[in-house]
Formats: sequence, C-alpha cells, structure tokens
Amino acid sequence: MTLALTGLSHHTSPLALRERMTLSTGNLPDLLAAFQKELGPESGVALLATCNRIEVYACAKIPTEQLYREMVRFLGKTYQLAESEFSGFLYFKAEAEAVTHLFRVAASLDSMVVGENEILGQIQQMLDTARAAETLNRVLSTLLQRSLKCGKRVRTETQISKGKVSVASIAVDLVESILKDLHGKAAMIIGSGQVGELAMKSLVERGVNRVMVLNRTLERAKALARRYHGEAIILEALPCHLHRADIVISSTGASELILKASDFERAIVQRGRAPMIVIDIAIPRDIEREAGGVDNVYCYDMDDLQGVAERNLLKRQEEISACTNIVQQEAASFLNWRHRLNVDPVISALTCAFNQTREKELQHALRKLSGLTEEERRVVEHLSKRITNSLLRKPVDAVKHALPEEQEMMTAILERFFSLGDSEPL
Repeated sequence: MTLALTGLSHHTSPLALRERMTLSTGNLPDLLAAFQKELGPESGVALLATCNRIEVYACAKIPTEQLYREMVRFLGKTYQLAESEFSGFLYFKAEAEAVTHLFRVAASLDSMVVGENEILGQIQQMLDTARAAETLNRVLSTLLQRSLKCGKRVRTETQISKGKVSVASIAVDLVESILKDLHGKAAMIIGSGQVGELAMKSLVERGVNRVMVLNRTLERAKALARRYHGEAIILEALPCHLHRADIVISSTGASELILKASDFERAIVQRGRAPMIVIDIAIPRDIEREAGGVDNVYCYDMDDLQGVAERNLLKRQEEISACTNIVQQEAASFLNWRHRLNVDPVISALTCAFNQTREKELQHALRKLSGLTEEERRVVEHLSKRITNSLLRKPVDAVKHALPEEQEMMTAILERFFSLGDSEPL
C-alpha cells in the first residue's frame, strides 16, 4: 500500500488561488467516495480543507507516481480547475515524509500562526467527514487519529500555544503596529464566529472602547456584543454604519464580497477623510481587493498577516525543538506500527508453516526412535525448535528491518516461495 498526500498551503500558493479552492462540505462525502472507488479495493482517502491549506490524503495499492497523478486529478475535479491552474503550487509527500508532515500540521508547526489550536478541530473534521463517507482504511484512520494525539501532546507538554497564537490576535497585532495606541478607537467586527470573538476580545483588552458587531442573524450579533458592552447591528445595514469604524475586521463565511471599494469611498467622505484600518481575514475575501486603493483606507488580507505571524513566532522559537521531538516520536511510533501491520501476518504465516513442517518431521523421526526415554524425546524436540528458529531468524529480521518500499516485495516473495497461502505449505 502506498501512503501519500498532495496539496498546497499559504507557504506555496497565493491567496487568490486558495480563494478559488474553497468547498462546501455538503457534497464532499460523495466526492471522497467516488475517489476511493477509483483507487480500488482497500484504499482510503480524506481531505483537509482550511483557510490556508488544501491537502488530499490517500492510501492505495498503486505505485507512488500513479497515486500522485490520481490525487491531482481529484483536486482538479473537486475544485473545478484545470490542473495547469494549480499543479505548479502543489507539494507531494509519500510514506514517512507524509506522516511527519501531517504530524507537523497537527502540532501547528506548519500553520501561519504557529501554536494555533484551530487546526486540531479541522483535522477532526477531516476524520469525521471521511468516516461518514466510509472512505477510511485501517492505515489512514490510524494515521489521522495518531496525528490528533500528536497535536494534543504538543499543546500539553510544551508552551507553543501560550500567548497570542490565533489569526485574530495576529490581525490585532497588525492594527496596533499601525495605530500604536488603540484607546478611544471604534472597531467594527463583521461576523460573530470564533474568529470575530477573539478579535473583539483582543481589541477591547488593548484599549478599544467602542465596538460594533455585525452578523446576518441579529440575535447572534447581540449575544457577542453583550459580552463586550458593544453594539449589535444586522449585516444588511453595514453600508450605513461603515463610516463609524476606525478599525474593521471581517471574518464571515460569505461566498461573495460583502464590501466593495465604492462602500469605502462613501464612508471616507462621511468620516471627513479620517483613515480606516481594514483587516480581511476571510477566505474567500469579504472585501473587494480594490478597496485598498481608496485614499486613507489601509486594507490588509491573510497574506499580509504572514510577516506579523513570523515576527510573533520568534517569541516562541525556543519551543520549536521540543515540539519537533514530539512529532518525531509520534511519527516513529506510527511507522513502527505500520511496519508491523504489513509484515506480522506474513511472519506469523511463515513461522506457522515452518513449525508445521517441523512437527510433522519430528513425529516421523520419533516414531523411528521408539526406544528414546522421555528426557531424550524432549532433547530431540528442543533441537528441532532451535533449528527451525535459526532458519527463520534471518528472513524474519530482513523483512522487519526492510524499508517500507522493499517490504511489500519481500513479503510477496516469501508468500510465493514458501506457498504461505496454500493449504499444504512448504
């Protein structure tokens, strides 16, 4: 079985492409099921889709290069893109490299904001979706579960998640670096989800004393605004209130733009040309790109947060080594399990076949040596076991310590050479 992944992330691809590769989870189970069927019996597939990452994982009985081509084709079909539009941004990892990569992702070492916690929930969602679609085989199911264990260990045993480690807090860091002092400023939070709440909490802690929360459902906006003594506004009224905000942070799940450059042109006039800081942390974008061209509107998106996140990482750099050690331990543990999974049945069958032959020949010899005492019979039996174990030791050790790409070939040779699938082995 070949275990591999391919995908793209904020490290390798532009925001514009990641925006195009957003997917409603409604038809994902069907897409996964169809892909698994194409890969053949006993295969497993799963898809990790976040704001900054799209990765498809697969485990199938096909050669590595063929599996890569199939995964690229699946991504193109899933996101309705020509392969030429995204293939140049893909990375591909197989076997041990794929395992280590996923465990690093779960540990948030590969995130834009190293130490963030959201990725664990996203991997859990990947696992749940694939389970519901019944597209996991034993290897892939265990891999995803072990990655969650790795991520939890990292957060429990290190300090990597302490402090400001969310996209929302990084966005507020950027606002503060521009305005220096947030006291007396008015902030508008568009979207009342977890990201919006984290952004509001961080703004209030740093001195913002007037906050507005906008959401499509007014009751949800009120629930969040109430906790921070803010004002709740229905999203449809956004253009009427935009001019009141010195700071705008938008993080809705809308599939289309909710603010255009023309909205900011009107708002700036209403503000008497007072500047606005606008942070769009939604994917796809909530705010039209051209809004950044309006005088006195300073507009930033997810790609702009990368530099802030890298500076933030320097504060936790000493934790990276400890996290990496945990990742390596968990990856090694999984790989050892997988090696045993691959070779244990063959080793067991080989041992059983040798011992069946040993027992058969032993009984044949003992019948001819009828005059032996009980002690002498035990010596002969012990001798037969020692010879059998000595003959088994080298092939068993060779299979156990072979590289993953060699094991499948070696086990196939053993099965054929010793007729392990036959009713009369050896």
